[in-house]
Amino acid sequence: MSDVTPVVKLSAYKMSKDFRKATDELLANITHEELAKVLGCSVATLRQARLAEAAKAHRKQPEGWEKAVAKLAENRSAALSKLADRLKSG
Repeated sequence: MSDVTPVVKLSAYKMSKDFRKATDELLANITHEELAKVLGCSVATLRQARLAEAAKAHRKQPEGWEKAVAKLAENRSAALSKLADRLKSG
């Protein structure tokens, strides 16, 4: 039996940390709270607007939702493009 303590190379730790950071960024979601704030409505209103139109609790979607969602999508797209560029460049 050996009394040698295993040593993790710093580069392996860095790669593990980078992997976690990159996959966290990739899998990040926009919460109902964040979307409601951008749309200027409550989370409850947002959730009701997302219901099927036939649902009794359905509410009209917030005005200007298209521009707000498009802006969030553009921001997300830009963030993912930056992530891809960083990963490609090593």
